[in-house]
Amino acid sequence: MLHVQTVPGLTRAWTEILFKPVLSSRRLGSTSSANQAEQQDGACRGGGQHDPARRPGRPGRGVRDDPATAANEISVDFDQSREAYKSKDSLELLRSLVVFKLCSYDFLVDKNKEIMDLGKKILGQKAFDQLMKMTFYGQFVAGEDHRAIRPLIHKNEAFGVGSVLDYSVEEDISQEEAEQKEMEYEHCRINTHLCSENHREKKYKVHKQFGDRRGGVTGARTYLYSSEAKCDQHMETFIKCIKASGGSSVDGFSAIKMTALGRPQFLLQFSEVLVKWRRFFTFLALQQGIDGTEALKQRLELKQLQEFLTKMGAQGDFYGCFTERKVDSLGTIDMLDWNSLIDDRIKMSDLLVVPNIELGELEPLLKKFTMEEEKQMKRMLQRMDVLAKHAMENGVRLMVDAEQTYFQPAISRLTLEMQRIYNRKKPVIFNTYQCYLKEAYDNVTMDVELSRREGWHFAAKLVRGAYMHQERERAKEISYEDPINPDYESTNRMYHRCLDYVLDEIALHRNANVMVATHNEDTVKHTLSRMNELGLLPTENKVYFGQLLGMCDQISFPLGQAGFPVYKYVPYGPVNEVMPYLSRRAQENRGFMKGAQKERELLWKELKRRLASGELLYTPMY
Repeated sequence: MLHVQTVPGLTRAWTEILFKPVLSSRRLGSTSSANQAEQQDGACRGGGQHDPARRPGRPGRGVRDDPATAANEISVDFDQSREAYKSKDSLELLRSLVVFKLCSYDFLVDKNKEIMDLGKKILGQKAFDQLMKMTFYGQFVAGEDHRAIRPLIHKNEAFGVGSVLDYSVEEDISQEEAEQKEMEYEHCRINTHLCSENHREKKYKVHKQFGDRRGGVTGARTYLYSSEAKCDQHMETFIKCIKASGGSSVDGFSAIKMTALGRPQFLLQFSEVLVKWRRFFTFLALQQGIDGTEALKQRLELKQLQEFLTKMGAQGDFYGCFTERKVDSLGTIDMLDWNSLIDDRIKMSDLLVVPNIELGELEPLLKKFTMEEEKQMKRMLQRMDVLAKHAMENGVRLMVDAEQTYFQPAISRLTLEMQRIYNRKKPVIFNTYQCYLKEAYDNVTMDVELSRREGWHFAAKLVRGAYMHQERERAKEISYEDPINPDYESTNRMYHRCLDYVLDEIALHRNANVMVATHNEDTVKHTLSRMNELGLLPTENKVYFGQLLGMCDQISFPLGQAGFPVYKYVPYGPVNEVMPYLSRRAQENRGFMKGAQKERELLWKELKRRLASGELLYTPMY
């Protein structure tokens, strides 16, 4: 048994580190990391030298510049309107232009819900649904059910573009109702003493003003918890989506969200445990003089660790906890070794107790879960397991969407547990990494390294992120560190840095997979350039590209026709039930279409070309 007695001089430093975020120079905000990433990004865009073999902690890997490789290089022209829109008839092009133009008017976007409600009253539900299918719904949604979406999926496949199916039905409830639901289950949890609120960090508590998690979110669907039966219902919906993907496409994807499969409050608590555990490792590294390095490079010397804990009044053989696990012959452990102890959290909660100055008592760093919380985690994993098995049976891959930072550590951990099981022979479960987060690079590198050690396929979707405004506002209001990179350029550098790391891993071991989910043409070109440098062929199906249905066709279809695996994120569902999704698409397109004129210019160019050449009645042949 390991007990800690508070030692003056060390107690406050210990508590400061454990219960407040540790800022270190290894984050993107540091000068060295930011400059390095910027140089890499700039070199790829601007013609400067870029060494694709350069990777922290890895021997260099030379660029394949032999004649055979040069002959295999593939370039894609994103300026050819005819190739970009050969899958569309002229009415579809005109619809795209009209929808994108409407999305550029602030008044229409801001009042879109009121305008749509008024439209229903004036036209009636049937006529309104038809109008939506001719405009916004037809642009961004594939159809009402799995049968209705098949023609679009088959057409896209004929032109080289696959599908990530996403059943986009949401509860259309008011903000007040959403807040009430979230707080109701939080009060229930507190009143039944599932955990002590005294030890909780503000970031990982439910706050009424952010109870409606839809606020400020334009690019992601939101699930609000109501009951375990509702979670089972969500699971059944995902199963139908998986079967629809398997029945309509080859090598398709199906998107799922973890908050649909369990109580979000459990994800909050589990995330807090994981973050504190990782922060404790960083604190111990600081005591051994290790600072300013990437998370994966930090290693603790076990004998020093035991001495430090003993000095703090600890009693027990902490050293033995790791020697039993056969740590390396150097007698050191890294973050992945440390994280492995999470599996023994019941044992470790007895071993690791730390002083809480405010309460004047000792508390476990790694809290035991109550029986109810254990059941919640078990039910969530069971639902995930059911979905993974259906995905395997139907030849479909599961894409676990990223969510808010206060949920994400738990979501990533639970996803990783499923990857350990189902990604042994091939990539089935894909985790999502949000590159607008300061810690994105550390998350990617550690998961890649873990997959290599344990022998399973790393599979990731890289996105910039969908919750920025909500995350910033919540951090400011509740007073914790903003988890988001300071600006868009920092996020771009982070995205390219994570992407380069995974591409290098693919080139070295051919055991990783990545979906480059972006509408940024520069990032797509950067990826193609790196693939050519590293000798990665599109036919290997290791690097995928992804865009939303109804957006950036000038990127998706030229990639598909050039032989690259590219996928559209394909929402579907009844018109009336996907209105919240359409509302978000309008808001997201406002900023996107104001800043991106190229798509509209190419659409006009193709319409004028067809008019001039007598092809205005062009019908796609497939």
